[in-house]
Parts: sequence; C-alpha cells; structure tokens
Amino acid sequence: MQETQLQQEILEQPEAMRRLLEHERANVQHIAEAIRQRAPYYAMFAARGSSDNAARYGQYIFGVHNRLPVALATPSLYTLYHAPTRMERALVLGVSQSGQSPDIVSVVEEGRRQGNITVAITNDGLSPLAGAAEYTIALHAGTEQSVAATKTYTSSLMALALLSTALAGDAGVSGLLDNVPRWTAEVTSMVSSTIRAAERYRYMEACVVLSRGYNYATAFEIALKLKELTYVLAEPYSTADFQHGPVALVERGFPVLAIVPEGALAAELVGFLAQLRERGAELVVISAVEEALSLAQTALPVPAGMPEWVSPLVMVVQGQLFALGLTLAKGYDPDHPRGLRKVTLTE
Repeated sequence: MQETQLQQEILEQPEAMRRLLEHERANVQHIAEAIRQRAPYYAMFAARGSSDNAARYGQYIFGVHNRLPVALATPSLYTLYHAPTRMERALVLGVSQSGQSPDIVSVVEEGRRQGNITVAITNDGLSPLAGAAEYTIALHAGTEQSVAATKTYTSSLMALALLSTALAGDAGVSGLLDNVPRWTAEVTSMVSSTIRAAERYRYMEACVVLSRGYNYATAFEIALKLKELTYVLAEPYSTADFQHGPVALVERGFPVLAIVPEGALAAELVGFLAQLRERGAELVVISAVEEALSLAQTALPVPAGMPEWVSPLVMVVQGQLFALGLTLAKGYDPDHPRGLRKVTLTE
C-alpha cells in the first residue's frame, strides 16, 4: 500500500516537536518574561478548527500551571457584529496553522489596540496573524500538505505547553517536554497495527469520543479527524457531560472511543467505561492504563509514565492513526477529503 501524504505527516511529528523545542525555547522564555512584567489577569484564545481544539488544551494547562482563567474568543463579535469585547489586562493568543483567517487576526489586532500583550502561534512567521501580534511562536512543523491537520496540531500543543511552563518558571517541569518526541515516536511505530485495528469499524456511521480534563481537547480533535476524513458522525464529550443525558445513546454495539490518561482521572474513567461495557458498548480505548485497555474490544496503547498534562500531545497521535486507518478501510482518499481546503478563510 502506498504511503499517503497524511501518513507521512503523522509520522513526522516527533521530529517536528524536536525542531520546535530546539528553535523556540529561548524565544518562549523571552515572551514569558514579557508576560510576567505585564501581569495579565486572564488569557483569551482566538482560534478555529484544530487550533480551537489546541486552545481547549490551553484552558487546562494555563489554568493548572499558571492559575489563569482562560476564555475562548467569539471572533464574529469582532468581524460581523463590530462589537469587540473589552479585554483589560488580557494575554491574547491567536492560534492558527496558516495565520491567515481574518476573524482570528481581527481578535489579535483588537487585543493589541486595547493595550494587551498579544502572541501569535502559527506555522507561518510571515502571516497576517504574526504581523498582528506583538510576539510570535513559530511551529517549525514544515509544510503541511494534507488537508487534515496533524503535525501543526501537536506542534501547537507543544508551543502552548512550552509557554505555560516557561511562564510558571519551573525548569524541571518544562524539561519533561523533551521526552514527548520519544513517547510520540513509540506511538508512530505502531502505525501498521493501529491501521489494521481500525478495519473492524469500516461500517461505522456514528460514534462518541470521550475523555476529560487535559484530554477533553483530544476528544474534540479525534472527533474532528473522524468527521473530516471518514465522514462518520463523531461527537466529542467530557465524560461528565456525557452522563447528563447523551449516555442514553449507548446500546449494544454502539462505538465509544475513549481517551484514558494516567493520573487523577484514571479511576473515574475506568469505572465509567466498565458501566458502558455492561450496556454493550463497543469500546475503542487509547490509554496506558491496563484496567482501561482490558475493557476494550480494541485497545490502542500509548507509553506508560507520561504526566497527564503532556499526554494530549501523544495520545492524539493514536487517534490520528485510527482515523487514517478507518479512512483507508472505507476506501476514501485521506489526502483529499471532500469539500475541504487546506486554508479556510472565515470572516
């Protein structure tokens, strides 16, 4: 089978992360010092698509490591309704692989006009977003040709983790990021087995993707990959929200893809998966937790020993490989999903 562009880019992710760490660490330290001097009260993210899912990760990492409240911007307020919100003492971050979407640029421009510190996280250091922001963190992911974002997504997570840990001033915690490329390479080495495992679901038309905490973002991103590549109606949920009604969807054979990290959430998530298994759910589980993997009809392992806060950078890669495998099993072209373009410009 000929290797697709999407597969090549998934497999490039360990090296892309290494490049970002090598080239941006000093720059991010400089940005973190500038942020500390301005002492923002909260952070506001502007993003769309996969970058919006990266911002969901930002909600958790800036909340836990930096105790900053985090808001997700509503870009249409700035472009369509011409009613930009007040952003006193904000850290405004625009996240965009291309840096070209006018609505994201507008939020960052307005944030800077109001006197806030602004940071662009983008794969194009010459983009309009980079020009609008006071500071830029380049992703160094290399050209991403496949329509579905993979390496720019994980590089965005790495940039956010690098900035958050630098802002916290804990060199030991920040140093843990150096392990992420190795952990990711362990997952990409499973490419053949994960692609084969996905074949079981070739007739799947709908599913839910569940997690919580830091990996709430992972649930959204894997669901997005399934929708845009396989055309499956994949709905992401926090396990807490899922129990408030949507759990009624689950009947015998209903597919549930769950991301179960080691750490504070493991026992709760394992207990909930056991309940879903009793209801007859078809469980696909991404985890290093043996109790979670043992409940799955399809177990997709990841390396053990990852701190929960870095696990989204690694666990999503198993989801990307699963989506790739399902796309191939259904006979679709993973490099040219229908109706999509690489750069989407929204106002």
